[in-house]
Amino acid sequence: MSDTYKERLWTKDFIFTSTANLVLMLSMYLLLVTMATYAMDTYGASVSMGGFVSSIFILGALFGRLYGGKQIATVGNRKMLLIGTVSVLVATALYFLPLGIYPLMLLRFLHGAALGLATTATSTIVSQLIPTSRSGEGIGYFSLSVVMATAIGPLIGVMLLTQYGFNSIFLFSLIMALLSLGLTVTLRPPEVEAEKDRKGFRITDYFEARALPISIAMFVLALAYSGILSYVTEYASEIDLVEAGSFFFLIYGMSVLLSRPFTGRLMDQRGANVVVYPALVSFAAGMLMLSQAGAGWMFLAAAVFMGLGYGNFQSIAQALAVKLTPHHRMGLANSTYFIALDLGLGLGPLILGYIVPLSGYRGMYLSLVVVILFGIAVYHLMHGRKDKEVARGGNAS
Repeated sequence: MSDTYKERLWTKDFIFTSTANLVLMLSMYLLLVTMATYAMDTYGASVSMGGFVSSIFILGALFGRLYGGKQIATVGNRKMLLIGTVSVLVATALYFLPLGIYPLMLLRFLHGAALGLATTATSTIVSQLIPTSRSGEGIGYFSLSVVMATAIGPLIGVMLLTQYGFNSIFLFSLIMALLSLGLTVTLRPPEVEAEKDRKGFRITDYFEARALPISIAMFVLALAYSGILSYVTEYASEIDLVEAGSFFFLIYGMSVLLSRPFTGRLMDQRGANVVVYPALVSFAAGMLMLSQAGAGWMFLAAAVFMGLGYGNFQSIAQALAVKLTPHHRMGLANSTYFIALDLGLGLGPLILGYIVPLSGYRGMYLSLVVVILFGIAVYHLMHGRKDKEVARGGNAS
């Protein structure tokens, strides 16, 4: 392989893997925002049970990531992606059946596990395809698939539910699963040599120690962002800014989309700190602005600041997790990062649910400014103070 080719980023496999990840995540977020309503309307579930039907998917995804991160080097990137996408396709088809509330919960868990396997594979494949010199830029472009799914998925889900009903949501998800499988079968990604199998339980079989510090910082910041994912729509309704609230995630996604190419390249050239510290200050400013919003422009300006802040930190953190890790443990590095991200997004709403009755939404968002400031300190202690060494080092060997 020539040096020129090694530096190429936009290869067929990179584009197809990123697109497969986009359609998988699009279906995930579309279902996350509609499954609680489906469970309540179709099976008479309570509000808390409906919420559990929606969120048990995250538990399944965590299980899939734990298993996938440990086994991907043994099973192989492409094989695990095929297993994951076929399982996602089967799970999506089963939504059309009248299952009952408890079988539906089991299906949601298994669907989450399948997606966990598939997305661990896509992240690992992309990490291996990206040239080391362009890791920040490449991971930045790839992680746009998650950001855009977060922004577009809920919009599509609500639109389909309002206009055509639940079956249209399942049909759309089935088409996305078929598309991801079609893209997967065309891939010929590089494989990495597996470590020698050692018997006995070791925590390092499930987590990558080198990726853990930046993942801890990601957990704290994701916990703060979970307050946006879970409650911003209700908050917009409470303060009579429903129209602005409906555009929040779209503006957020556009902010990330327009800034990500520059921030990724800047990280590659000058290290992570030059991007991360301003980004996290921007995140805190956006959260503060949201807590005080009294007009639509202020509400949407908060979305811009958060996109520049949290949206960029999310991709930089993933790039760092990969950059610090040997090639043969990239699968574990990605699963460690995403487990921290999912835990933050999953535990956040449970914790914040106790704060809202005491302080209201404004008070909750104000308290999250403090969480972000704490996150800046965690990032500095875990990674920021030694970033120059990492910038000089590149991937571990």
